Amino acid sequence: MRIPNTMHAIEVQSGKLALVERRLPVPQADQVLIRVMAAGINRPDIMQRKGVYPPPPGASDIPGLEIAGIVVALGGDNKNLAIGNKVCALVTGGGYAEYCLASASLCLPIPDNLSFVEAAGIPETFFTVWSNVFDRAQLQKGETLLVHGGSSGIGTTAIQLAKTFGANVFVTAGSSAKCQFCLGLGADAAVNYHEQDFVSEISRITDNTGVNVILDMIGGDYFPRNLKCLAVEGRLVQIAVQQSAKSDINLWTLAQKRLTITGSTLRARDVNFKAEIAGKLFKNVWPLLVSGRIKPIIYSTFALEDAALAHELMESSQHIGKIILTV
Repeated sequence: MRIPNTMHAIEVQSGKLALVERRLPVPQADQVLIRVMAAGINRPDIMQRKGVYPPPPGASDIPGLEIAGIVVALGGDNKNLAIGNKVCALVTGGGYAEYCLASASLCLPIPDNLSFVEAAGIPETFFTVWSNVFDRAQLQKGETLLVHGGSSGIGTTAIQLAKTFGANVFVTAGSSAKCQFCLGLGADAAVNYHEQDFVSEISRITDNTGVNVILDMIGGDYFPRNLKCLAVEGRLVQIAVQQSAKSDINLWTLAQKRLTITGSTLRARDVNFKAEIAGKLFKNVWPLLVSGRIKPIIYSTFALEDAALAHELMESSQHIGKIILTV
């Protein structure tokens, strides 16, 4: 494959996305250059466009945190990958482009039964769910997990992984159609938050015992309500704050139930931390992808030059699963 000197990429310009021409990045010793075939759209991309979530130091200013494509160049002594390998990768930026750099340790082989589009919907959500639900919250077989935004990319991934590893899963979603989709994906119960109070519904479903783990990306007034939903020794994991970063907390509830409150963001973590997650995914999740027991849920695709339309769709919250750019 001939590698050009320049590439098309999407750039943030005054809060808008613009198609521009850039010079190709050059891989360093621990990196590879990937010809991007597809790239996932994620909420952090929206935040970056709006100027409230800048790239970490050293990261590309081009949006895009997950890609799928073909390795076309190797940096330094790289023994684990070869030119021509089909991989998906978690990146700190640069995904909305024809070519993108990735750390070699964060590249995973694309299963033969998945397309580039499907593979591009894996890294950001699967890394995030594994790190937060299984590593931080230590969800165990037989426990209960509540996922807010069950029809999102994170939500559809969390449902499949938690069910596969033996947990009971409850979700909230914004429409009856989204609730039905989550139930079809394996969720044990789904609450339409526009029509039902999730606190009272979780209390009813669990016979007033609550859930063991909550994965929340809403924040704001969901926080005190989440504490009410947690069982004794429950764990709340905050991974985003789509509503508000500020909330009230009842410390007495925290003490009485012996709750654990934690949270994380993935983008700024170092390569070694992410590589550990990649290893766990390859060992525990890749066989499930290869066998077809689980798969990324793809809602729609857009051409690279239509990235702005993809952002509009994500901000409308009409989608179920992942939105993907094709390059």
